[in-house]
Amino acid sequence: MTRNTQFFTPIPTQWVGPIEIIGDLVNEAVSVPLATYETPLWPSTARGARVSRKCGGIRCTLVDERMSRSVVLRAQHAGSAQAAWASLAARQDEMAEVVSSTSRFARLIGVNRQIVGNLLYLRFECATGDASGHNMVTKAADALLNWILQNYPELAYSTISGNFCTDKKTSAVNGILGRGKYLVAEMEIPRKICTRMLRTTPEKVVQLNVEKNLIGGSISGSLRSANAHFANMLLAFYLATGQDAANIIEGSQGFVHCEAREDSLYFSCTLPNLIVGSVGSGKTNEQVE
Repeated sequence: MTRNTQFFTPIPTQWVGPIEIIGDLVNEAVSVPLATYETPLWPSTARGARVSRKCGGIRCTLVDERMSRSVVLRAQHAGSAQAAWASLAARQDEMAEVVSSTSRFARLIGVNRQIVGNLLYLRFECATGDASGHNMVTKAADALLNWILQNYPELAYSTISGNFCTDKKTSAVNGILGRGKYLVAEMEIPRKICTRMLRTTPEKVVQLNVEKNLIGGSISGSLRSANAHFANMLLAFYLATGQDAANIIEGSQGFVHCEAREDSLYFSCTLPNLIVGSVGSGKTNEQVE
């Protein structure tokens, strides 16, 4: 193997499931591939899959989906930046036309702004079809930058990616405004199944969630996150399906919420920044297909 030769690094991969899924588009038992060196992840996930089949399935609700890219523009002073934003906010229909001209699938659905000194940060949010949308929204942002600079000569270019996106970094903004798919997965587990298959009780699970995820996460300074380790399963799925693995940084932010009900355990996982796509870079590799 020479230094410039492309090669593949093998990662142990195994199908896990089937997992019973209930959703708007999928209502069936599906198996998922997990690629990981932490192979105990397979049997632990498989146990959850068995529980899902005994309990009628995991209900998945897509709350929102969008991909974002932020740009930075320089004005002479904050007043000029604010005046430009006030004008831009009234011209979002025109900006939407600019975005649509760059792709058949890109569609502008929102713009957020922050002003720091004389700097104007614009966070463009787009629907991107079946792609995760990183490149698509960057192309759209580039076109929008050119349009803005032509129409607002008082503004100057700073950068096409200003970290208000925020891409592959822990932040509060993604959890608040969303980046990727905002998904809630929830299941109600009867007490007898909880006792027999999980070897615990609903009350103990709720107590552990409070003491570990909520309080433990709080004293550690976790940012918009209270979960055990979403990152493990998310990374294993990303690697097996050709996703951008670095997106587990924002993707693993999320919350576990559970309740002890009269004769069951309600258990949910909320992931507001789940960045996945079924087309685009990495999806045509032989092992992914």
